[in-house]
Amino acid sequence: MDGTVAQQNLSLRRFSAEQLTSFVERSHARLCAVLVLLSLACFLPGFTSLQPMDRDEPRYAQASKQMLETGDFVDVRFQDEARYKKPVGIYWMQSASLLVAKALGDPQAHKTIAYYRIPSLFGAVATVLLTYWAALAFFGRRGAFLTAALMATCVILMVEARLAKTDAMLAACSVAVMGGLARAYLSRGAGVLPRRALLIFWTGFALGILIKGPLVLMFAGLAAAVLSYKERSTRWLLTLRPWLGLAFTLAVVLPWFVAIAIKSGGAFYSQAVGHDMLGKVGTAQKYHWAPPGFYLLSFFATFWPGAILAAIAVPFAWIHRKEEPVAFALAWIVPSWLVFEAVPTKLPHYTLPLLPAVAIVTVMAISRHFVGPHRPAAKLATILLPFIPVGLTIGLSAANWSFDGTLPYRGLPFMIIASVIALYAWWLFIKNRMLSCLWAGFLSAICLSIGVFGFVQLDLRSLKISERLAEEAHRIGGKSFVATLGYREPSLVFLVGTNLKMLDTGREASAFLKENSCAMAFVDKRFEGDFRAENERNGLVPALSTRVSGFNINSGKRVDIGVYSVDTGCP
Repeated sequence: MDGTVAQQNLSLRRFSAEQLTSFVERSHARLCAVLVLLSLACFLPGFTSLQPMDRDEPRYAQASKQMLETGDFVDVRFQDEARYKKPVGIYWMQSASLLVAKALGDPQAHKTIAYYRIPSLFGAVATVLLTYWAALAFFGRRGAFLTAALMATCVILMVEARLAKTDAMLAACSVAVMGGLARAYLSRGAGVLPRRALLIFWTGFALGILIKGPLVLMFAGLAAAVLSYKERSTRWLLTLRPWLGLAFTLAVVLPWFVAIAIKSGGAFYSQAVGHDMLGKVGTAQKYHWAPPGFYLLSFFATFWPGAILAAIAVPFAWIHRKEEPVAFALAWIVPSWLVFEAVPTKLPHYTLPLLPAVAIVTVMAISRHFVGPHRPAAKLATILLPFIPVGLTIGLSAANWSFDGTLPYRGLPFMIIASVIALYAWWLFIKNRMLSCLWAGFLSAICLSIGVFGFVQLDLRSLKISERLAEEAHRIGGKSFVATLGYREPSLVFLVGTNLKMLDTGREASAFLKENSCAMAFVDKRFEGDFRAENERNGLVPALSTRVSGFNINSGKRVDIGVYSVDTGCP
């Protein structure tokens, strides 16, 4: 009798993940609600407290702020510099978010980076839900849910959901397009697509172009070209109503593209195409160069916790490459991935729009019992499941100790819990309990998000240089004129104000303080010798209010900045 009870208890424990999944998948509405909650649990910790992350995020936010300051919603500018690298879509979205915040009565909305991040948060959640929708062309509800959950918990989408940039929203648009394309290909015998699929496809296509130019076209175009070659026909694309869809796309994107051509005298196209896009292909973007294979290596961190499971599924994709669902997923991934690997300029988030297809193949392989401890070296390889949270726990603790002389005590418990759960996920994999392994990975990701983004970043005060300088500017009466010498991060412009002066020499800094009766200058230690010598020549004795020291993650160097001010004439 006791043995029977023990066996039943073991059975209940073993099938708890099965029972949870069965409960969740009873309706699309329930699945989507759980996906939204899972997404928010991963995306919201630290959303409002994380400092503006140099350099791209504050550039986007500052340009959106200036749109409202100037009332010019065509020309995109960062201070006096034209920002002709990307189309206007994300700036409009961020400006709209800021307008809503101001309408709700927040007087400091323009300086609050969280409001500019709201479009990225919506884009990240939309990426998850659209991944679910796209995956329904390949699976039933359970497979689509697990695919979307892998996206909700992957590290790179957690990062992009918190950054006021284009990439989360681009991912959403890309998944919308590829989900529609998948339905056109996999149901090509039906001859017609539902209106909802067409609307999602062409809305994603038009908004994707308005947000980041030709990338959506590249993802869809390369996949369509590969599949058309495989089919020896392009007729299946006609179900997408291309002429009607292209007319809709032109109606959405053409007004701004014409307006900016007139406004900039063609400079937008020469810079966006010549400098930004072709510069990535050539040598202009030298600061982000990496060799081929970079994305393959970084994938194990960016797509955690699903990355190692995806790697185990690679032979499955090759063996079943002629099956239509697998063929589509490979056409989604491989051509664009090869383009990204071939281009010298590389950043980890570039492959984000391809990851839903990776998740689809992974879940496909798991559902057919291909992925498991029986695969060669799988038991050893899946040590990467706990390796990422353990590595972050050790690495961030070491960084906090090195930079600030303390440990991230608030975040450590959550990171340790994330590591323990990930270790348990590894044990579940070894026991071939794949569904439970996936759920453990999702829970580990939530704890890791809370630990890293919610708490650890708060304790890394040495990285918050711009925030601390801005605090000084506001604490000491809010000077009428502020300049910076040697420290030129865009986050400082965003936090201090559009009129922040960027100086190049100690002579300029001294002259700035002399010419303005109520002024403050941030002077990097490298320039202080020239600055003091020039002050002596000018008979100027500015007050050294304080020093701000820390570590600039963009330059990879420690900084020591003196805060100098003159108070005469201050209100």
